[in-house]
Amino acid sequence: MRKILFAMSLLIAGSAIAQELPKNYAQLLEKVEPELIQWRRHFHQNPELSNREYNTGKYIADFLKTLPGIEVRYPVAKTGVVAVLKGGKPGAVIALRADIDALPVYERNSLPFASKVTTDYDGKKVPVMHACGHDSHTSILMATAKVLHAMQKDLPGTVVFLFQPAEEGAPGTEEGGAPLMIKEGALDNPKVDAVFGIHISSQTPVGTLKYKSGAFMASSDWFTIKVNGKGSHGSQPWGGIDPIAASAQIVEGLQHIVSRQMDLTVAPVVITVGTINSGVRSNIIPETAEMTGTIRTLDSKMQKDVHERIKHTVKTIAASSGATADVTIDTKTLVTFNDPNLVKKTLPALIKAAGADNVSESTWVTGAEDFSFFGEKVPSFFFNLGALPKGTDPSKAGPHHTPDFYLDESGFIVGVKAFCQLVFDHSKTK
Repeated sequence: MRKILFAMSLLIAGSAIAQELPKNYAQLLEKVEPELIQWRRHFHQNPELSNREYNTGKYIADFLKTLPGIEVRYPVAKTGVVAVLKGGKPGAVIALRADIDALPVYERNSLPFASKVTTDYDGKKVPVMHACGHDSHTSILMATAKVLHAMQKDLPGTVVFLFQPAEEGAPGTEEGGAPLMIKEGALDNPKVDAVFGIHISSQTPVGTLKYKSGAFMASSDWFTIKVNGKGSHGSQPWGGIDPIAASAQIVEGLQHIVSRQMDLTVAPVVITVGTINSGVRSNIIPETAEMTGTIRTLDSKMQKDVHERIKHTVKTIAASSGATADVTIDTKTLVTFNDPNLVKKTLPALIKAAGADNVSESTWVTGAEDFSFFGEKVPSFFFNLGALPKGTDPSKAGPHHTPDFYLDESGFIVGVKAFCQLVFDHSKTK
């Protein structure tokens, strides 16, 4: 009851500063919804991997060019699109972001628009699937652009639409994603005052919105550890320095960083070793072993601290075995941080879009998002949209990045409502 009353108080407070949406707004939403679904199914059936979204980017750009008065920049960050819509009334410059890339995942369902696409990835032929819902994000933002364009004379301020490639990570040593969009001026000309992003959730009830003020999603670091030992016959381990045995101790030591060295009352920390590679046969002690893994933190200071602790732990344990070790850590994303002031100002917009009973505060999420790089430059707010079918047990829903990932399309229009309402409600916050 207290949460509902708080939400209503925010709604009332927000209404006082918000611009009124035009009277034909509901009709525009109703008209665009079938197109939204059609676009989503098109993208779902024709997925493309990071930095290879050639057809996706062109499809988006071609559509936006059909809306008179929208400035379209393409390509940006290799395959992305930036579009600018200037409203007929004064207001802030608001950026709305959607990611457009897919994943090397096999689709295991019988949808008539299921992906059958395959492509080359890292030297291998792989299936491709929108297994994280970026097809829905893209379609929601396209629908938002169409609705806001139809209301242009009543639109306060300027809206910048960011269709971003390579959120899942550019291949190899290529540049890409949010950092490259920023580098190429996506937040400049016009200078953006605030940026909003949405992410679909297959395990959150359809049509609901979840948010968290402050740190929301984790940073993501990838590490590589190479342990250098001395080869020997497997029957005479004392004649060498076993890098596999040292690696086993290192794996255990990394978990002690989490359980015994980090203050988990501040924020969670995850260290996962995902691969270990060493040796060629059972009776040979190899010279080297290599492991890779990921680090997730929800506090920027803890992120730096964990890096130093990993390097110290690895080198110390290796030295205790007579081995040496090299550690490299590559930061893929920062902590996705929702600006508390921006959340407070614009939360009423989410409530109006979805209803007070359908907006709730989330817990921390250890998944990561390169949307975090936009938030490093301007105030940002990133939130989740539910797409779990009614009556479905969340624990039995296909998780993101898996072959069984599935979305209920009926709630996508709530994402359009949220974006539109955010634009109008934020108009006087500059």
